[in-house]
Amino acid sequence: MKIQRRSMVAIGEVMVELAPVGAGLYRKGMAGDTFNTAWHMAQVLGEQAHVGYVTRVGQDKISQDCVDEILADGLDVSGIARDADRVMGLYLIELDGVERSFHYWRSVSAAKGLADDPGALGRAIGQAGLIHLSGITLAILAPAARQTLFGVLSGARQAGAVVSFDPNFRPRLWSSRSEAQESLAQMLALTDIALPSFDDEALLWGDGAPADTLARMAAAGVGEVVIKNGAGPVEFGTQGARGSVPTPPLADICDTTGAGDGFNAGYLAARLLGRSPAEAIGAGQGLSAEVLRHFGARAPKDRVRAMRGLFGPGAA
Repeated sequence: MKIQRRSMVAIGEVMVELAPVGAGLYRKGMAGDTFNTAWHMAQVLGEQAHVGYVTRVGQDKISQDCVDEILADGLDVSGIARDADRVMGLYLIELDGVERSFHYWRSVSAAKGLADDPGALGRAIGQAGLIHLSGITLAILAPAARQTLFGVLSGARQAGAVVSFDPNFRPRLWSSRSEAQESLAQMLALTDIALPSFDDEALLWGDGAPADTLARMAAAGVGEVVIKNGAGPVEFGTQGARGSVPTPPLADICDTTGAGDGFNAGYLAARLLGRSPAEAIGAGQGLSAEVLRHFGARAPKDRVRAMRGLFGPGAA
């Protein structure tokens, strides 16, 4: 599968993040699954590709500081709309060893309105060669807004865009299991590249092994499926071919937050440059490992940018 333009936009929610740094202290930052992916992509790709983010934030100082930082870090912010009545959501990370759990405050998140203006949404993604979103993007939207998003994505695909999707199932965000299954099934019908985590697929669909996930998504028409499975091997299927890539062991893990988002970033950055799926999996594993070595959902900017050599000029 070839991505026609080296231009990527991610759609979703960016939140204020409170990440533990030890001794009962927390560091304020910003994060969100699709934002983490887009941000890491922008850092490793630099001038090689255009990366933007599409969301909605408030009109308060925290929201403005967020947009200013995103812009300074090299992302296109023209797709970030403002909401006079809502603000950014917030979450706090709680660690048990290196494993994490989350506490959310997002009832007044402005990102819930990101699909309220289909014309603006269509313009924000209209020039992208690659569009990335997640199950969280879908879950925070009202059902009617979700259908609006599906319509805009369908139009973008007809215009030549490739759509990437991480199902990222979070039960608390859905009114019911059936709603999640129905919505994610609709999304898979619009998906070219699927980047699921096997534990999510087992939880939502009862898949017994990654092979079950591969078969189900291929039957839904997804042409490229790459399954993250923690420390286990990455299983993939593309156009009838299947393979498995071992995940290198990593001893210096600090925090598992955002590891899957980092993998998505490395994989999609490499695919945007024309690398093969197998090569892109290695890039995803490398970037995910860097995220795992640090607290919070995003690795330090200087450490990520130091990896640019791994993302040199790709195929034309």
